[in-house]
Amino acid sequence: MERGMISVDRWSDGSQVYFLTHLHADHTKGLSSTWKRGPLFCSRTTAKLFPFKFPGFKLSLLRILDVGHWHSISLVSPSTGFRPKVDVMAIDAHHCPGAVMYVFCGEFGCMLYTGDFRWEPTSERANMGRRMLLNALVNHKVDLLYLDNTYCNPSYSFPSREVAAQKVVDVIASYPDHDIIIGIDSLGKEDLLLHIARVLKIKIWVWPERLQIMHLLGYHDIFTTQVSLTRVRAVPRYSFSIDTLEGLNMLRPTIGIMPSGIPWVVKPFQQHNNDVGSSPSAFLCSRSKLINKIGIHLDSHNLKENYGMVKRYHKYIYSVPYSDHSCFTEIKELVKLVRPTNLKGIVSSSPSYVDPLYYFGCLLGENLQPRVLHQNFKLTEERVEAVTKFTVESDSSAEAAMKRRRVKKDDALGVHVNRVNILRRLGHGAKILGLD
Repeated sequence: MERGMISVDRWSDGSQVYFLTHLHADHTKGLSSTWKRGPLFCSRTTAKLFPFKFPGFKLSLLRILDVGHWHSISLVSPSTGFRPKVDVMAIDAHHCPGAVMYVFCGEFGCMLYTGDFRWEPTSERANMGRRMLLNALVNHKVDLLYLDNTYCNPSYSFPSREVAAQKVVDVIASYPDHDIIIGIDSLGKEDLLLHIARVLKIKIWVWPERLQIMHLLGYHDIFTTQVSLTRVRAVPRYSFSIDTLEGLNMLRPTIGIMPSGIPWVVKPFQQHNNDVGSSPSAFLCSRSKLINKIGIHLDSHNLKENYGMVKRYHKYIYSVPYSDHSCFTEIKELVKLVRPTNLKGIVSSSPSYVDPLYYFGCLLGENLQPRVLHQNFKLTEERVEAVTKFTVESDSSAEAAMKRRRVKKDDALGVHVNRVNILRRLGHGAKILGLD
């Protein structure tokens, strides 16, 4: 497909139609209340949240795509004036409310853009998404897969969100006399908070803007902005820090929980590195008291075996591997399911970045050689800074040098790939059609 026709999660000039996978900030960079460059396609839930995220946005630009249904879009070829038809289907990405993947089909072939996704093997919702995707591809071969490669490294292996959510409950239960703060984003991890509220039979405090989002999503009785009604508070991730926890503990005993696939950037607390609460026995005891109180069955053997996934990174802070992105094995399963001819990662600044072709090239329709991007990481208390270095083949011949300088073109789709394109994807998301 020619450049200048479709953009996904990119909001600059030059495209005829635009597609939004979800409303996280790294996918809406460049999108604003005054943006009006063309029709914007998104899921129904995203459209519902859109006015809150971008007040004053011209809502007539929004085009709602219901998941699981084909929609036809007529475009105009910039070079020939021909009016090709593109069929697109949105599929539930199970990442955050409203998040979808997109399948694009037309004379150019077939492409799948995952956006951010989490398809756990034990999730019925993810299984529905898989079936929907396979049905969409029954008469199509995916020529190009744009893949959420955030955790595309074998070192990342997460439990399901259901299991991780229970671990968060376990931490909370082990501190019955403490306030609890949980770091979350402005959208996402609602299922975690709902699980906590249901199991512990409590309300959860959220900040006022987050409460409005909860109401828009249909959660009216579980969340509150009144601190006096609960000891568990969900706070903005940016406000979650050691300084915050130490300050709160000067007023009242408080424990912080960071649910994330990325380990916290400080060293684990050495005294009880893998323990929850004061000790495993204290943890089991307090959990047992809670169980007796609210009538939940506890398998103590499984608890002893599994609570070690919870990491104590500070005397007041625990990290639980609750991730809304797929881990390595889940990414691999999607690649095996789709078997694309080619694939590209949409994230070039992910932890321990390696080009997905390095791991998955053998699963593709063609024998593609990996191009590895190594990253060095500088750990700071505030963030992880990634410095990307490009590697070149160890071939000093003039022919190899020319090969490295040449822009690589996909014959079927006309998508150019070079260093500039990779750098442009550092901001998350890729302009999948019309890369220059």
